[in-house]
Amino acid sequence: MRILIVEDELHLAEALTQILKKHHYSVDAVHDGRSGLDYALSGIYDLLLLDIMMPEMDGISVLRALRNEGISTPVILLTAKGDIPDMVAGLDHGADDYIPKPFASELLLARIRAALRRKGEVLPEDGLKFGDLELNTANLRLSVKGKEMKLNLKECELLELLILRKQGVTSKEQIIEKLWGFDSEVEHNNVEVYVSFLRKKFTFLNSDVRISTIRGVGYVLEVNS
Repeated sequence: MRILIVEDELHLAEALTQILKKHHYSVDAVHDGRSGLDYALSGIYDLLLLDIMMPEMDGISVLRALRNEGISTPVILLTAKGDIPDMVAGLDHGADDYIPKPFASELLLARIRAALRRKGEVLPEDGLKFGDLELNTANLRLSVKGKEMKLNLKECELLELLILRKQGVTSKEQIIEKLWGFDSEVEHNNVEVYVSFLRKKFTFLNSDVRISTIRGVGYVLEVNS
């Protein structure tokens, strides 16, 4: 899962980045509203943490612009404690939740999980299944019929993306944007390397699932019949 932090307090943005990365989220952070809007309009993020009071463009204006453009990415507002008008304005303009500062990291992580579940992209307790595969994104563990092994972070993110898209074909461009970011200089062969790693691990675990290549289009998960 990829999260965008839009927060002008640099120390808070860095602390949030470290907390989320520790829990295996991919994170980008920007420090003004205009940059936040530009990044969010890319459509590659699964959730936004959006401060309200920021330079260039305030959080409510960013949120309004996103919703006007049809971007439905879940948004959690970071608000000043007890600032009721901002909370109400944010919810009225399409925010999914708000959390007053200061806040405990455990509460923030719970709110993120709740927002992602409402979007329908995460199963409870960080568990994802496809065929005989069971992926735990919290501890990067992949298991098949009781046999398991550890994935590295990019392998886990790639498999998570493929499972969430189910039978949909995922292009190399989509994989690069979701795993490395839309302004990344990562090339297609990097994707091919990680697909190869996952295929080898599927074979080692004797899984019935395969990653099929749709020539000229991308990759899709399928179950061997």
